[in-house]
Amino acid sequence: MAAQVFPTKGNLIATKKSLELANLGYDLLDKKRNVLIREMMNLLDDVKKIRDEITSSYQRAYYALQEANISLGVITDIVEAVPIDTGLSVSYRSVMGVELPTVKYDKQPIRLGYGFERANSKVDYAYRCFYHVKELTVILAEVENSVYRLANAIRKTQKRANALKNISIPEFTNTVKFITEALEEKDREEFTRQKVIKNQKDSLAQSS
Repeated sequence: MAAQVFPTKGNLIATKKSLELANLGYDLLDKKRNVLIREMMNLLDDVKKIRDEITSSYQRAYYALQEANISLGVITDIVEAVPIDTGLSVSYRSVMGVELPTVKYDKQPIRLGYGFERANSKVDYAYRCFYHVKELTVILAEVENSVYRLANAIRKTQKRANALKNISIPEFTNTVKFITEALEEKDREEFTRQKVIKNQKDSLAQSS
């Protein structure tokens, strides 16, 4: 890059400005990356806890469903009577320009949509177990989606920071060095030329 730039004071000023902006951009990207990493690490702790809890809750719920099936036979008709849940809504919060979802779950009182004559306490227990699984799934969906978005943003930010650090900043630095050295060499040549001219004038003045 340096060899393609004509060594003038104007180009030196412009390149120094570009170098300054590149360094500033790298610092900002580095800070953004650190903030996003901290945010993601906090969420990863939550993901592990929720996954552990949801695993045990699923096991408990499926065992309860198995017990209900044993006591009443396959309860497909009862399952179909369970009302559809429409209490979910999603909003977003911004962390360093990254939109992270916030899932709001408007919990409704547990409503058993099947008649008591078609069920028993085992069915009720299975229903409540799966209701709890649903609550945990909502939380896990929010956290895992946030982690995915943060990881993607961190990767892109790291890529841009690396490009500045390893490509742009070294190129601008080399260009500044090239132009500075070329201008200094030009100044030395001009100084030498002026000194020669002065010596010649002094010699002519003495001989006359």
